[in-house]
Amino acid sequence: MDKARRDRDAEGRARNARPRDGLGRPLPYGTTGVERQPEGVLRSPGQTLDEAQRLLDAGMPFHAHEVFEDAWKSGPEAERELWRGLAQLAVGLTHAARGNTAGGARLLLRGADRIAAYPDPYGIDVTGLTAWARALAARVDGPVDARTEAPRLTSVT
Repeated sequence: MDKARRDRDAEGRARNARPRDGLGRPLPYGTTGVERQPEGVLRSPGQTLDEAQRLLDAGMPFHAHEVFEDAWKSGPEAERELWRGLAQLAVGLTHAARGNTAGGARLLLRGADRIAAYPDPYGIDVTGLTAWARALAARVDGPVDARTEAPRLTSVT
């Protein structure tokens, strides 16, 4: 029996090497995709927000989710739910953009509920983000444009 070899990253962990599109969907091998976010990058909260906003503005919420996931996994325990909630907002937008309206709405609401307990840390516009997420969750009825629907993460422009 000939078993297919699994793709591995530089550390030897199994990782699918298929290229991905801007919404994180796998593309056929040999296709040009969007560069993936490196995993396990330690960033300051400001760097995390800047990078995630850049990716959201580019219509790549799946990749922004990965940036938030790094902060969630490496940040202080007291902030993990904040970063986890922001990751859920980004992946909720990803699902809404892919046309998974029920899953997108569910994740948007879950993320909004998770971040609501935080009093605007690091300039994050928690009130604005929760209102954005709830409004998008209520009206999503088909694929949305991730770029035009991208939220502003901070009140500072």
